Amino acid sequence: MYRNDTICALVTPPGVGGLAVVRLSGPESFRIADQCFRGKQPLSEAGSHTIHYGRFVWGEELIDTVTAAIFRAPHSYTGEDTVEFGCHGGIVVSETIVEALIAAGARLAEPGEFTRRAFLNGKLDLVQVEAIADLIYAVSAPGARLAARQLVGGLTQRLRQLRQQLIETAALLELELDFAEEELEFVSRTELLSRLEQAQLWCQQLADSYRAAEVLRSGFFVGCVGYPNAGKSSLFNALLQRRRAIVSPIPGTTRDYLEESFFLNGIPIRLVDTAGLRQTEDVVELEGIALAEDVVRQCNVVLLVNDVTCGVEHSIELFRQLRERFPEALYAYVQNKIDLLSDGLPRWSPETLGVPIFWVSAVRGDGIEELRAWLGEQARRNAELGVDVLINARQARVLRSVAQALGAAAEALRAGLSAEFVAADLRHGVQLLAELTGETWREEVLNTIFARFCIGK
Repeated sequence: MYRNDTICALVTPPGVGGLAVVRLSGPESFRIADQCFRGKQPLSEAGSHTIHYGRFVWGEELIDTVTAAIFRAPHSYTGEDTVEFGCHGGIVVSETIVEALIAAGARLAEPGEFTRRAFLNGKLDLVQVEAIADLIYAVSAPGARLAARQLVGGLTQRLRQLRQQLIETAALLELELDFAEEELEFVSRTELLSRLEQAQLWCQQLADSYRAAEVLRSGFFVGCVGYPNAGKSSLFNALLQRRRAIVSPIPGTTRDYLEESFFLNGIPIRLVDTAGLRQTEDVVELEGIALAEDVVRQCNVVLLVNDVTCGVEHSIELFRQLRERFPEALYAYVQNKIDLLSDGLPRWSPETLGVPIFWVSAVRGDGIEELRAWLGEQARRNAELGVDVLINARQARVLRSVAQALGAAAEALRAGLSAEFVAADLRHGVQLLAELTGETWREEVLNTIFARFCIGK
């Protein structure tokens, strides 16, 4: 719920640094600022988008020399009267400034409250709000660029154009109902069906783009799985190019899963080493195996690691079981420990499984660069983006519902149903698009989105 009071918070990361910024926003910002700032003129008399140098005081005590940036409503980040104090970095100074502002009548902002006010005051739409959160938490340069694209609002403009087209079409169809006796047709059914099919396809493709965006946002998920002692941990270390997992000849050494990240082609790779999959009575190891199966369920790529000295029969059966249970992932078969073969590589056709096969020695490094290159290429392909991209699951979920509504409208047209049924489906699509951009919203949806933000944002 929007509270029309004045809030303040540190908006730069806390800690030692050259500069810190404290933001004050709300209807009483200038009155409160005047109590604490001593400069050539009161800040309440200053023009918008001006910066002033002076002293920040609490009572008569000097806290710091500061700059004060003035933003008058509605031309500020929040759309409210805003003052941003720039002080010297450090925990004590910035905390004292916040305490002084609270003593003068402000309150400490809640997490994400500045951005929430910007949304409620029409400065940002919901897609842009989510882009800000993704920009803050971006783990790769491509992911940050993707969030920045959303922030400038191009996608929102196209979504609003689609919504307006649906509103106008639904209005014409509903107008036909008012002239039902005359059997007037204000919209060509052939043209309308073509438009609906194109819009449905665009919405579905846009919803599907979330998968590529998720790779850039959260990383390309690669799991090392297989039987105990296949060399999964050694392969994990070799791909990371540093020792991270414990390597031991004792089966069942890895009981939990390990996850580390590195970059290939500028894309974050989330590499996971899992517990060996086997029949066991050990309760802890069983839990590790269950976690391994959860990892496989989330993977973009599953590397099934086999000890080449043990033959392939058992691991092939494991591979087939995994692919049957988790068909969405891309699989590769890794023949490890080729350094232990005395008679060269055994002859075995890759067509047997229909997936890429890599012959490696995780200990010696043979074949590791080829495997890394292949993983990098798969990550690049999975992260290819179109002009318009959705950046989170909420957006994809809503847009799939829009596509379903448009599909239902198209089906009603094909079935020769009356304009009333087609218009109802279009109105449902309009409502969903409004929820997507935040033109209409529910409090619980906003709470979920702003829960990602920290105090000061």
